[in-house]
Amino acid sequence: MNRLTSVLKVRLPDIRVFGSKCLSKWNGQETLAQDDPEMWALVKAEKMRQKQGLELIASEICDEVKAHLLGDMAHISGLVAGRVIPSPFDYADVVTSTTHKTLRGPRSGLIFFRRGVKGKDKQGKDIMFDLEQRINQAVFPSLQGGPHNHAIGGVAVALRQATTPEFREYQTQVLRNAKAMAAALMAKGYTLVSGGTDTHLVLVDLRPKGLDGARGEQVCNKTSISLNKNTCPGDKSAMTPGGLRLGAPALTSRGFIEKDFEQMVEFFHRAIGIASEVKPKTSKLKDYKEYLENNDEVKTKMDALKSEVNKFALQFPMPGFEEH
Repeated sequence: MNRLTSVLKVRLPDIRVFGSKCLSKWNGQETLAQDDPEMWALVKAEKMRQKQGLELIASEICDEVKAHLLGDMAHISGLVAGRVIPSPFDYADVVTSTTHKTLRGPRSGLIFFRRGVKGKDKQGKDIMFDLEQRINQAVFPSLQGGPHNHAIGGVAVALRQATTPEFREYQTQVLRNAKAMAAALMAKGYTLVSGGTDTHLVLVDLRPKGLDGARGEQVCNKTSISLNKNTCPGDKSAMTPGGLRLGAPALTSRGFIEKDFEQMVEFFHRAIGIASEVKPKTSKLKDYKEYLENNDEVKTKMDALKSEVNKFALQFPMPGFEEH
């Protein structure tokens, strides 16, 4: 989501260190400006820099302490390649990415690193980047064996596609669809972590509705709505987290536009309604799953929704399987 909001409610580093002790001291009303004025000053400065197109604070800090700045764009590399969101390459010394997410390639990975002159020492001599040999040595032979030529070929095809005007239009539509999905969810009263999205993902916080992601995921999976449970700030368990993560790239590849995502949200809303109906009737997640499997009334509702979802999805064939 990568959204820099003006009101932040939870100090994540403290939660990681102190857990429930931190949460017990937080009254849920303090803004970041009240809770940590110094951090809020940094946030305001960074927001102003972003508006003015200035260099990131993170890169300046790394230069000051002589550290390397690494940017991981695993989720957003396709959006970066399509030039629809800012790129980390202007700032980072090392950039890493998977290739099978928004880049739409095979399952693989990429590491980019800087070469050449990094700066000058006190005597005015060039300081050279020393990343190439160390990174290459770390990848092979330290971590990997022989090359997988089929994967390398697949990555090459994906990177070639990423240079085309069609790919850029695809990524532009991904952003349009994600924003339409976020707006439709909020219109139905759902809480989104970060308050919206600036990328291809939305994270729905189900806790205000008295539900969790694990139970919501179970019903969605049984009604042909593919998504996954995901932790939200303050969650104590990754097994029963508070959120569900929804993405736009796959359905955009099938030809969905904004109105189709609005319909998808309608299906999602009905699935969450079923999940909410069942939750009070069971205690443990194990019992919840059994109830979904064995209760005829619930199964009838899920089957009806699944039928509608499948009928709707058939209008948008999987790329490469149009004749199947």
